Amino acid sequence: MSIKIETFVLGEIETNTYVVTDSETGECAVVDPAVADSALLNFLEGRNVRYILLTHAHFDHILGVPSIKELTGAETVICADEAERLKDGEKNLFLLQFPGEKMPEITADITLGDNESLPFGGGSVKLMRTPGHTPGGCCYIFGKDRVIFTGDTLFRLSAGRTDFPGGSAREEVRSLSKIASLAGDYRVLPGHGEETTLDFERQFNRYVRVHARSKQ
Repeated sequence: MSIKIETFVLGEIETNTYVVTDSETGECAVVDPAVADSALLNFLEGRNVRYILLTHAHFDHILGVPSIKELTGAETVICADEAERLKDGEKNLFLLQFPGEKMPEITADITLGDNESLPFGGGSVKLMRTPGHTPGGCCYIFGKDRVIFTGDTLFRLSAGRTDFPGGSAREEVRSLSKIASLAGDYRVLPGHGEETTLDFERQFNRYVRVHARSKQ
């Protein structure tokens, strides 16, 4: 499998929304659609979008889901431990950002556990559970292409905050260690900011360097 990745930086918090396309089949997946942006929807129109992959349920990663589902019929995927937070405006921080507004209805079509995979294009995509930023946060790994979407768990030279409802610094430590323990190098595509590589983060990211020495 060989994939092509397009990046859209969307919303007030400048969330990275990614469109992954399998070069052989044309099948697509959208990772963390922040908002229903017209440029994103125009890009997706007429494409074979199979999945909407959510790394976690915070509002700035999910508000584009309803429009993309309506346009493409894609199935929404999230870690099983995070699914209920899609519906909870307090836990997903929607009500904090938009007090008094009605939260759009967003539900999961597919829930996965740690290391479970879905078929995609000529290969598969695997969910790796990485709690800490939220209780059911996860990464998506396209193993054949050596690509990992880390959401708000791992950033370039930084890591996700853990002071939101359900966050846990201890779980974040374990999750960063888990990511750092992957064999070999990966292209790392985070929820915010610049992309990076796992080898770079192992060497220069102080959070990863510390946590990598705290392996379970």
